[in-house]
Amino acid sequence: QVQLAESGGGLVQPGGSLRLSCAASGSIRSVFNMGWYRQAPGKQRDLVAVITRDGYTSYTDSVKGRFTISRDSAQNTVTLQMDSLRPEDTALYYCYAYLLPQSSFSGRDYWGQGTQVTVSS
Repeated sequence: QVQLAESGGGLVQPGGSLRLSCAASGSIRSVFNMGWYRQAPGKQRDLVAVITRDGYTSYTDSVKGRFTISRDSAQNTVTLQMDSLRPEDTALYYCYAYLLPQSSFSGRDYWGQGTQVTVSS
């Protein structure tokens, strides 16, 4: 059984900062990509940022220069530091991991349950 547990999120004023963290646990053989997606009400779930096992990062254009993704591969954790937050960043943020569980010979996608980020004055 593999689980992704998120922490962080909450309510912040425009221009403020938040930090999201996610830990993958369970019977894991190897973790490849980890990242964050977000879904605003009435919209589809979109990629925010992703980091590979080798540390390569990619961001959606709207968060470049404001958000920073990092990971601790030894702990199977990923963190999203969000600065200069804007009201349009308001969404439910989901942790994501593409990993190889002990019970399989192929990689699979796993998702956290989501954590709410609200940017409002």
